[in-house]
Amino acid sequence: MKNYLADLAGKAVLVTGSSTGIGAAVAQGFSACGARVAVHCNRSRAEGEKVVAEIRKERGEAVLLQGDLSLSTEARRVVEETVAAFGRIDVLVNNVGGLVQRTMAVDNEDDVVDAIIDLNIRSVVAATRAAIPHFEKQGGGIIINTGSVAARHGGGPGASVYAATKGFVHTVTKSLAKELVGSNIRVNTVSPGAIWTPFHKETPETAVEQWKKMIPMGRLGTPEDLVGAYLFLASDSMSGYITGQIIDVNGGMVMP
Repeated sequence: MKNYLADLAGKAVLVTGSSTGIGAAVAQGFSACGARVAVHCNRSRAEGEKVVAEIRKERGEAVLLQGDLSLSTEARRVVEETVAAFGRIDVLVNNVGGLVQRTMAVDNEDDVVDAIIDLNIRSVVAATRAAIPHFEKQGGGIIINTGSVAARHGGGPGASVYAATKGFVHTVTKSLAKELVGSNIRVNTVSPGAIWTPFHKETPETAVEQWKKMIPMGRLGTPEDLVGAYLFLASDSMSGYITGQIIDVNGGMVMP
């Protein structure tokens, strides 16, 4: 029987925001398929080192890259360091992002808005811009963005700007898919639902229980629940005719 993920072996993959949570699980998932992985961190270097150590323990190949991807120059540097480490980049996973802080609309000062936009939008735009010339030189590539269920339903109180930035990610995925298809670059997004990660570590237990009631599967997701979607979208043998799509992984919480 054909191994449909075999084409990931040897691929050079950059997973931004991969020191913890979804990104860490995705980085380890790619490594398990034989890919060479650039693990990226910003503040959580110790956690990133642990991810790299786990990959190397399983005889995988990984490097740790550090940088604040809310800055375009840093996003470009991290992409270039991936190419320097592996000689190429085949898959870019734009996973870095976050709420930054929960702020009601009346308190959305410019500095807060700028921080959310820089982290969730500028990082995607800058890393993508840096990767495209390498993809074109190599004859193609894969971009997988991380969206959010918040882009589907607007998010909760105090998350309006965050939800809007993830809406941007969903929309730019479609725009880029059309723009880059002629260069054999596929672009898709994985949109997580309520996933139990450090992102939600300060969420009140009452809110968590309320989320569970909204999810047909009756539980929050785990980072491992997301891995298959990223691997699927990175494999040409599995998804070579798929581009511009939003893959929702949310236990049935939202069914667009």
